[in-house]
Amino acid sequence: MKLQGKVINWNDDKGFGFVEPNGGGTRAFVHIKAFNSRSRRPVNGELVIYELVHESGNRYKATNIRFARDNNKEKTKSHERHSPKNSKPKNSKPKSYILSSIFTVLFCIGLVLAVLSRNLPFLIGFAYALISLITILVYAQDKYSAQTGRWRTSEATLHFLSLIGGWPGALIAQKVLRHKTSKSEFISTYRVTVFFNIATLLIIYTEQGQYLLHDIVLPFFK
Repeated sequence: MKLQGKVINWNDDKGFGFVEPNGGGTRAFVHIKAFNSRSRRPVNGELVIYELVHESGNRYKATNIRFARDNNKEKTKSHERHSPKNSKPKNSKPKSYILSSIFTVLFCIGLVLAVLSRNLPFLIGFAYALISLITILVYAQDKYSAQTGRWRTSEATLHFLSLIGGWPGALIAQKVLRHKTSKSEFISTYRVTVFFNIATLLIIYTEQGQYLLHDIVLPFFK
């Protein structure tokens, strides 16, 4: 029998939590592997449709889980397919995505020009490229772990990589892999890391920043 309930006490790092039926009733354990679709992660309070399985004792688990809103979308699509008068509108990329992409491209171009004109040490440009590549790989691994129910990379690690210069790679990974883009809190923190990273880079162009860079930091790499 199909039941509808909401996800509670969800631990995203470990990939498990509980589901409680609407109107109260038997609470059941739920694991990420029980979801039919793993293209995205559940969040606390999200409505799901599931089947209840009785295990030993008074323990229950939820299986064959579907997101309720995905089920509604399928019904809508089915209605549209059978309705000749309705035509599906073309999806357009969010304005924020376009602006962030343009900003990132301009930043990368400016970074390359600054390195080529020797206004910025080659080491810094190389560090941005290397850390961005590492960030993309870490995002890809976390995406794979999310789909297979394995141990996840902490969000603190992802934000740290962005903060130290991997934010261009993080943006690429978010959009190409469609990872973490649905979590508004994560995106807000990501934008903060971008701000602080660029602010730190701009400080380098001040007189004090130049002194710190050339007389204190770079000598350690020679």
